[in-house]
Amino acid sequence: MSASARIAVPAALAASYRRNGGEAEREWIDALPGLVDRFLDEWTLEPDGQPRSGEAALVLPVRRTGGGRAALRLQMPKTETRAALIGLRVWDGAGVVRLLDSDPETCAMLLERLDDTRTLADVEDDDEAMTVLAGLLRKLTPVTAPGGVPRLGDIAAEMLAQTPAAMAALTDPADRELLGSCAAAVRELAGEPGDRLLHWDLHHGNVLAADREPWLAIDPEPLAGDPGFDLWPALDGGWDAVVATGEPVRVVRRRFDLLTAELGLDRDRAAGWTLGRVLQNCLWDVEDGATALDRRQVTMAAAMRSAAAATSGATRVPSAG
Repeated sequence: MSASARIAVPAALAASYRRNGGEAEREWIDALPGLVDRFLDEWTLEPDGQPRSGEAALVLPVRRTGGGRAALRLQMPKTETRAALIGLRVWDGAGVVRLLDSDPETCAMLLERLDDTRTLADVEDDDEAMTVLAGLLRKLTPVTAPGGVPRLGDIAAEMLAQTPAAMAALTDPADRELLGSCAAAVRELAGEPGDRLLHWDLHHGNVLAADREPWLAIDPEPLAGDPGFDLWPALDGGWDAVVATGEPVRVVRRRFDLLTAELGLDRDRAAGWTLGRVLQNCLWDVEDGATALDRRQVTMAAAMRSAAAATSGATRVPSAG
């Protein structure tokens, strides 16, 4: 850190960029303290606490001129970072953290300050947590997606193109059958991928307590598509606790029933697009070297089979294998 820099980059964030990135990532993380100083000056901000970080972004609590509380968020500009800026502008605080200012070139964001010590994961009652998530999705997904964000139709086509090679990499015939069935469900829906603005990562940890509303979403990865494709993070949230019930399929099915009822979604389409998320996760796992499907994905597929079987004309979905 230079002598003039006002913050130190968290060690875990610096290590993440150096471990997972190339020269561009190393240059960006080295320049980060100066970037923080630039926006503290340009936006007339004062640090108001220690910087926090995840794998990719630094968030610094700040105070604005006049004493208002906010958060300065900095992340290396990438497609998903630029999409997040677009989404936050379009939503304008409806169900999501409000964007107060931004810089398109660097993707720097000045956000309203939320309570990062309280996430939806702290809510023990599962139905209550699902109701909160449904309420947020009800505010987020009615919006028509603008240009500049990824499209589910493109993602679906890419997944279907990758499926044959992934199936060949799996050693268990039951796993290959399940992956093929997930792809079949996506293929049935791919012609109508939808045009709603999706969060794409709305799980319990991405919902923080707030002053303006009881709960608000953070860290969107905006995508244009069908709202059914946005359910998986909520269905999967707090997975260790779900497994600990001894009935994970039942818990996921109950969550699915609550979310689809609250959002007024077509259950068959929602089940099919959730299988699309299963397919996506499995393809990522195979890309990372897996030769067997994660039991979490198998359980999710079984829950969608249960949900679809409860409706007439159900989307074809795979068994648990």
